[in-house]
Amino acid sequence: MAGANMKAIKRRMKSVESTMQITKAMELVSSSKLRRAKERAERSLPYFHLLYQTMSEVAAEAKGFHSVYTELREEGAALLIIVAGDRGLAGGFNMNVFRRADARIAELEAEGREVILMTVGKKASEHYAKTKHRILGTFDGIGETVTTYTTLDMAEHIITLFEQGHLAIAELFYTDLVSPLTQEACNMQVLPVPYMLEQGGSHSLTNYEPSAEAVFDTLIPKYLAGILYCAIVDTFASEQAARRMAMENATDNAQEMIDDLSLRYNRARQASITQELTEIVSGANAQK
Repeated sequence: MAGANMKAIKRRMKSVESTMQITKAMELVSSSKLRRAKERAERSLPYFHLLYQTMSEVAAEAKGFHSVYTELREEGAALLIIVAGDRGLAGGFNMNVFRRADARIAELEAEGREVILMTVGKKASEHYAKTKHRILGTFDGIGETVTTYTTLDMAEHIITLFEQGHLAIAELFYTDLVSPLTQEACNMQVLPVPYMLEQGGSHSLTNYEPSAEAVFDTLIPKYLAGILYCAIVDTFASEQAARRMAMENATDNAQEMIDDLSLRYNRARQASITQELTEIVSGANAQK
């Protein structure tokens, strides 16, 4: 009986050790990808900040500035751009942004607003394919290789619908890499962009040709593409950080299981030896 129990424990130990090797390898891969993704995210931020500052200055320095991209609308659908990961095994990483987006969807539908979705990442596509909402587009597997050309195509498609009056608002949901240990689900409004006028003032220090509005409107596609690019890169880095943490925890748990199984195996082995010795002694006494 003890021998059979020892064999079962030994098989379990081998199984856990194999799992631990996989989780450790995934942890190392995620650490490597996280380092590269962080560098890419940091390189993209200066471009976005400079573009944002330029557009703010255009809106602030022009007298009576007005653009279709800063108008609040009552009519039209709400587009939610939801950026998630392409793989699982990352703890609650994907569900955090889904919960935030689902809460916003419920809020918009309660207001009587039609909701249209654009998903980035395989997990987002799979999650929202099961819902009733219309999907404007799906972009799977681009997190690691995304370029500004890809996000510019996405931005131009969104802007076309906005210009045609089909959209009243566009919001972006993604995950911000606060630190390698902390990832925070975020959302922001990308269209319209009225917050740029908060710095408003009539300085008239620069002349824009043909007009400030025309310059502002020309920059909008690049601005939106920059936001999308930063969000996708940031989410990919967050995914790697979350997976690294999940795999590290899984590896630690596997090691604890192995230690516990080793203790149980040694106890079973000791019990087996004790039983054999008892039988030998009992047999010797019986011969006497």
